Amino acid sequence: MSLDRALAEALDAAGIPGAVAMVADRDGLIWQGAFGLQDPATAAPMTTDTLFQLASMSKAVTSVAALQLVESGILALDAPVGDFLPGLAEPQVITGFDDAGRVLLRPATRPITLRHLLTHTSGLGYDFVQASQQRARGDLPPIPGSLASLHTPLQFDPGDGWGYGVSTDWIGLLVEAASGQRLDDYFADHIFAPLGMTQTGFELPTEGLAAMHAHTPDGGMVAYPISIGGGRNAEFLSGGGGLSGSGGDYLRFLRMLLNGGSLEGAVILQPETVAEMFRNQIGALRAGGMTTTMPALSHAVSWFPDMTPGWSLGFMINPEAHGDGRSAGSLSWAGIANTYYWIDPAKGIAALLLMQFLPFADPGALAILSAFERAVYAS
Repeated sequence: MSLDRALAEALDAAGIPGAVAMVADRDGLIWQGAFGLQDPATAAPMTTDTLFQLASMSKAVTSVAALQLVESGILALDAPVGDFLPGLAEPQVITGFDDAGRVLLRPATRPITLRHLLTHTSGLGYDFVQASQQRARGDLPPIPGSLASLHTPLQFDPGDGWGYGVSTDWIGLLVEAASGQRLDDYFADHIFAPLGMTQTGFELPTEGLAAMHAHTPDGGMVAYPISIGGGRNAEFLSGGGGLSGSGGDYLRFLRMLLNGGSLEGAVILQPETVAEMFRNQIGALRAGGMTTTMPALSHAVSWFPDMTPGWSLGFMINPEAHGDGRSAGSLSWAGIANTYYWIDPAKGIAALLLMQFLPFADPGALAILSAFERAVYAS
């Protein structure tokens, strides 16, 4: 089945308003397609230039920025980040709750390092993922996009587990502290301009942006305007989830990694650094499992349940070949509005699928992703 037909049928079956998908190899674009509507309210069609809130697809970009500073000698992977970030200098670990419901804490047994942040082994979580973190907040959860939302006790001692959370937002603050630049300026100077990523940034676009939607309990879909990075009132630039951009821009970023850190003469990272980004960094720990405290925002998900996924300096790694096609050692991650990508160095391809609705890991979205992956490798 052709890629166009596979995606069109999968989108129709799931009742998703629209999507953009792209595939590239090391030399350039192989295929791209735009399906359905950018905004059903205006009947604006989806195009390959449509912009999306990339959410946690921002994490890979922030990870690359930090590794650039490691290459330059400004940062070190295994040095305590508290030297740059006082808010992480004395981390506390949750040990339980007393009879009144107050959180019980103890000092962490070791400091948090950049390696811990890059691999999500810092112990920092997300309120929508970890129930104990949400409970530790009390009755007044912090406003999204506020600095208070980043200050949370740890789920475990740094290095002792894998837990998805605000680690990459802290990396963004670390990049700012170490470089002396705002995160948007650093990205523009050191990543976006060299790669020709002209449509990507932290400012939420007012035109050409795919409308956000959410599933209703009866299986319908309604408009759900939300700014994932915290909007114009955010107190920090979210390196963990604040970018918006086009599929074409992000594909250039993925091709740079597929090519060992360079693209069309622009050197972003050294090959040896990219090799570390392609290598599991967490030993036998299992990455990719996420529970949920907010089912309307995200489903619980366990990626590759038949294997033990690893995590590199920025990506999940499937250690075995996946039944839908991708090779062992492929890198992947996603964004909460059901945006997905993977890099398959063995086959020399990168692919992305961009939609714009909640909750994350919706069964329909995962069915579309599966159909897309199968069609990519069949073609």
